[in-house]
Amino acid sequence: MKNFRCTFEKNQFFLMEVIHNIKNYQPKKPSILTIGTFDGLHIGHQKIIRNLVSKAKKEDLCSLVLTFFPHPRMVLQKDTQLKMIDTIEEKRQLLEKLGVEILIIQPFNREFSRMTAIEYTRDILVNGLGISKLIIGYDHRFGRNREATIEDLKRFGLDYNFTVEEIPVQDVESIAVSSTKIRNAIITGHIKKANQFLGRHFLLCGTVVKGDKIGRKMGYPTANILIKEEYKLKPQNGVYLVQSHLDDQKFFGMMNVGKRPTISGKETQIETYFFEFEEDLYGKKLKIELLEKIRDEQKFDSLELLVEQLSIDKKNCQELIPYYL
Repeated sequence: MKNFRCTFEKNQFFLMEVIHNIKNYQPKKPSILTIGTFDGLHIGHQKIIRNLVSKAKKEDLCSLVLTFFPHPRMVLQKDTQLKMIDTIEEKRQLLEKLGVEILIIQPFNREFSRMTAIEYTRDILVNGLGISKLIIGYDHRFGRNREATIEDLKRFGLDYNFTVEEIPVQDVESIAVSSTKIRNAIITGHIKKANQFLGRHFLLCGTVVKGDKIGRKMGYPTANILIKEEYKLKPQNGVYLVQSHLDDQKFFGMMNVGKRPTISGKETQIETYFFEFEEDLYGKKLKIELLEKIRDEQKFDSLELLVEQLSIDKKNCQELIPYYL
């Protein structure tokens, strides 16, 4: 399998507007909208978003994405074990890079879910968002108890003067399959495969907190990453080659995800040792991209044996770095 190179382009001059709650949005011009949770924002999602942005520019419309948080399944099915590939902040950054003008994050609750199809169309899509065109999947269901279909949307469009562009069956099914494959690849440690489906590198974002400094004593000072979002999907325990931008410069490193069995650790921790970087990172927010897995988590009979393995891990990681330059 080839090493994956991220296809996202940096957009340093574009800032996407983020609106929390539709009630706070005042349409300035007609919009073209797509709706979804977009978990993972993988290559299937990116195709839809790029189509949205392209059509917005051609037709002088505002490109608008409506997403929901928390995930509807967390509310309606009380699925508290549901883990998301991206946090809401990671999703925001990715949509901004794709050129979306406005992201609306709608709080999802039972009251919102009880809106009828006509109320949702009239009050949210038309009066709230001012849509001129809607890009949506063929299997889209909406309204109380998911009562309405895309055919109902098309009929409402005739009444309220908006058009509906249907995402083809094959694209929608491909998106569903990809999301499942990505999730499974991440939790089984197949990060390279997950990255290929994502069309980018899987991210872990968090704040550097103080640890027990055992890594420093062994000659491998690590940044201990605290991820506040409990719903964030974590990779399988093990050692990974990673990269991150620190002070506007890219650094590579190796990350350990696990309970550190050699020192009888009990809680899962995420620790990263950056190569050729020695500055203090405490309190800083890091965005770390996972490139590929190096090995499984292991328990060693002594710290000396662990240090020997860390040296091997570092060598193995550094041999892979040229493929990601």
